[in-house]
Amino acid sequence: MCGIAGIIAMNPALASVERIISMTDALAHRGPDGTAHWTSPGGDVILGHRRLSIIDLSPLGAQPMHYGDRYSIVYNGEIYNYREIKDTLEQQGYRFRSQSDTEVILAAYDAWGTDCLLQFDGMFAFAIWDEQKRQLFAARDRFGEKPFFYYVNREQFFFASEMKALWALGIGKEMNEQMLFNYLTLGYVQNPKDAGETFYKNIRKLPARHFLLYEARKEAMTLQSYWDIDLDNTVAIDDKAAAEQLRELLSLSVNRRLRSDVPVGTSLSGGLDSASVLACIHQAAERPASLQSFSAVFPGFVRDESAQIGLTANQFGVANHQVQPGVDHLLQDFERVCYHQEEPFQSASIAAQFGVFALAKEHGVTVLLDGQGADEILGGYSKYYPWYWRELYRQNKPLLRNELQQVAEAGHGNLWGWQHKLAARLPHFAETYLVRQRERQQRRHADLNSGFVDAYGISYYDMPHVPTLNGALYYNAFLNGLEELLRYADRNSMAHGREVRLPFLFHELVAFVFSLPAGYKIRDGYTKWVLRKSMEQALPPSIVWRKDKVGFEPPQQLWMQDKRLAGYIREAQSVLVKKGILKPGVLDKKIQPQETHAADNFDWRYLVAGTLLH
Repeated sequence: MCGIAGIIAMNPALASVERIISMTDALAHRGPDGTAHWTSPGGDVILGHRRLSIIDLSPLGAQPMHYGDRYSIVYNGEIYNYREIKDTLEQQGYRFRSQSDTEVILAAYDAWGTDCLLQFDGMFAFAIWDEQKRQLFAARDRFGEKPFFYYVNREQFFFASEMKALWALGIGKEMNEQMLFNYLTLGYVQNPKDAGETFYKNIRKLPARHFLLYEARKEAMTLQSYWDIDLDNTVAIDDKAAAEQLRELLSLSVNRRLRSDVPVGTSLSGGLDSASVLACIHQAAERPASLQSFSAVFPGFVRDESAQIGLTANQFGVANHQVQPGVDHLLQDFERVCYHQEEPFQSASIAAQFGVFALAKEHGVTVLLDGQGADEILGGYSKYYPWYWRELYRQNKPLLRNELQQVAEAGHGNLWGWQHKLAARLPHFAETYLVRQRERQQRRHADLNSGFVDAYGISYYDMPHVPTLNGALYYNAFLNGLEELLRYADRNSMAHGREVRLPFLFHELVAFVFSLPAGYKIRDGYTKWVLRKSMEQALPPSIVWRKDKVGFEPPQQLWMQDKRLAGYIREAQSVLVKKGILKPGVLDKKIQPQETHAADNFDWRYLVAGTLLH
């Protein structure tokens, strides 16, 4: 896990050592164990690296790394199956100097070209300079776990792990007003129709599951997707076999993600996902001799999961370290969190997560496994129920009645009404209607200055275009949702020089889950049904068969009632008023404290946006 940076310039004077050092200095938190750079023979290409040593701690694992007197790489991430790929390449005659996964990437690219990406089980963002072709090959992992930002004009091409490294070169930090409009009204900073757009003008990101080729001679760049899920590939499989196969794939994923030359631990909430990861660690052949787990707890809060965390930790005899974030922590860390996140974030849960990684650093654990991603691929949120019910309404009404009864008995309320019946019958009509309705709501936002709305009020709101549960999961996993959560985890972990690994985002596991019919994700009122079945022998029933889904949620509503935080919100609102974004009257309105996942979490968004734009 590291920080990477690079410059390709038509004028070699622009590819200076001083400039690359300014970039890598801005990324020092991502790689506290070392720094280095390399300049091409012609002086027009320079690569920089900040190292966080995880695999092969020797100097042989350092970067920029070179291969075959032709290729040079800077790389951020982990290729978890590097040992298996290395064995294959050795059988083809390749030889290696180091024990690192970095060298395996270089040899794999030499052997297979861009198809090497299909061999990798990992999280990564890397750039390989081919001196012979005068070409840069850059790639990002399938889900967007690791970041890659770039800026290009007619004279130069810059890239880096974080935008602050580009700003260090003097690239303007210019707000993208359309993205700001959508953040303030919707709460997120992703454009489902343009995966490369960011919160700042002129800075782009390489989309997940894409690679980039930049040809220096022609000053030409191309982007290409290299992997996707086939939503039409549905398998016929019985319940037992499906549960067993999921368990085997998760176990394989966990085993690979335990590979490390530094201490490994795990995040632990009170939910099924992190408990499943811990269960697989406990049974792994190469499990750590002394495993430590890390949690955020909120004593006295209705959604505190201390009891469930204790139950899981005791089940496996794992040491559990806890941080208790409060409003004082939020006030203390808020500007640092904004600095590291760079783009707006949805709620105070991101600040609480920041504290978990600080705790891991305090206890000397460099790598943490985490259960993130399971909800988006297995249907873990209540918002997914209606998508499944619409399928049943079209195909199996008796089963629909059973599902509705199960959910009602669990106390989730009435989530099924005439609107859903209409959407089931006329999905594309309903989609068009809902998108237009939300666009009107965005433009009518009471606090926004009309001039700002007229100039920048273009809605990014969209909906899944495949009217099925799998279609909704695909939309959140690949187009809008998951990548933003991955950004929070990457920036928070790297702010403390920690690495977070996500076993549920093993591409073979994800492809298998998407091949299962919808009833394996939601059944009998339970979300993530097949995961529950696969874990019912390994975990306590009170963890496996919980129906009261609790996200990672701090008492944000209570914190927002604190007078000090309210003062910060007013200051942030003032910034947005002065910039002509909010109406002056917003300063006279009472601040509305909201829970973490509230749809109208507007004052929190003003706080974040005003702080970032100050």
